[in-house]
Amino acid sequence: MNEEEIKAKTLECLSCVTKPCQVGCPLNNDTTGFIKLARDGKYKEAYHLLLETTVLPSVCGRICPHEKQCQGMCVKKVSFESVKIGDIEAFIGDMALENNWTISSLPLKNKKVAVVGGGPSGLTCAAFLRRNGYDVTIYERHNYLGGLLYHGIPLFRLDKTLLRKVIDNILELGINVKLNQSIGKDFSLEDLENEYDAVFLGFGANLSSKMNIPGEDLNGVIGGNELLESNNHPDYTGKTVVISGGGNVAMDVSRTIKRKNAKKVYVIYRRSEKEAPALENEIRETKDEGVDFLFQNNILGIYGEDKVEKIEVINTELIKKEGDDRLSPVNIEGSNYYLSCDYVVMAIGSHPENDIVNSLGLELDKRGRILVDKDGHTSKEKVFAGGDLAGTTSTVAFAARAGRDAAYAIMKYLNINN
Repeated sequence: MNEEEIKAKTLECLSCVTKPCQVGCPLNNDTTGFIKLARDGKYKEAYHLLLETTVLPSVCGRICPHEKQCQGMCVKKVSFESVKIGDIEAFIGDMALENNWTISSLPLKNKKVAVVGGGPSGLTCAAFLRRNGYDVTIYERHNYLGGLLYHGIPLFRLDKTLLRKVIDNILELGINVKLNQSIGKDFSLEDLENEYDAVFLGFGANLSSKMNIPGEDLNGVIGGNELLESNNHPDYTGKTVVISGGGNVAMDVSRTIKRKNAKKVYVIYRRSEKEAPALENEIRETKDEGVDFLFQNNILGIYGEDKVEKIEVINTELIKKEGDDRLSPVNIEGSNYYLSCDYVVMAIGSHPENDIVNSLGLELDKRGRILVDKDGHTSKEKVFAGGDLAGTTSTVAFAARAGRDAAYAIMKYLNINN
């Protein structure tokens, strides 16, 4: 997208005084502020305004669910199309990378912070800490940074060359990185507590959840998160694949598998298309690529001798339960049917690795996530946590917000305990 096209998009903004779009943004970016600066051709100033709340404009501008967040709150949406805030944000972020606009930082203080996990939450936490003069080291179990940005989002949604530039720009602040380092294996939380003044845990929750139905242990039942992370796919040529779930992971997995020559790909979701958590455009693009959707269907079991051969499915109806804001799917008795398939991919959510989380000695909530207060503080004095690990809403922007908020909470903690 060129500058002329972006300029036209900025002219659509009414510069609302109340800024509902800013309220809709998980990071609370000053949307009308950076759009006005871009409209005036002040792109560098617009970038520095964005830096007050985010270090991932090129990423969030591309992959955030804008229609459910900032653009969904745009007042123009009532009668017209919403302002394309994401496109404008991405353009500004890209200009910063192309022109090598650096992120400024304060001189180093005599305070060290460890950040465990190099995904959006950890990168953002590290960036805001280092910008404010703290000595930061990121510990990452992979041999690369980016977390789900790198291995959880397919190339057709986020170019990895661009992502590496975004990460390099953050690291140029002077952040230390230790790759191939897993907590619980190469070091312990206690080791970090002894070496650092504070610790942030943001290593995510990337194990696919199960449906707890018969047959989930058969060969051919695969976790969607694991597939995206490892990119280790079987040969789908001539095969039928079923994806269980209605979120963006289900869309990413189904599109990836369809592109790998699967004969038939089905997405099965218990609720209607309207209730699906995936973005409208993601569902539309997935359909355009030939994936079939079975909305208001529920998988009851997976069957086969030693590998997946078929699934049992039942239709659902949506009813309003007392106290629930969302319609609940209820199986329709007698509507069962069978669908032949070769693989079943679980994309219904994720959870952290229980063995690792349980070994940290931290208080957990009822779902097995690390229990944190409003500042991301855990039950241990020096330790903070955020992102999926602590039950944050599973989007990149919310993960980044958790990392940023934790950074400020850590600074406050270190100032009090100076």
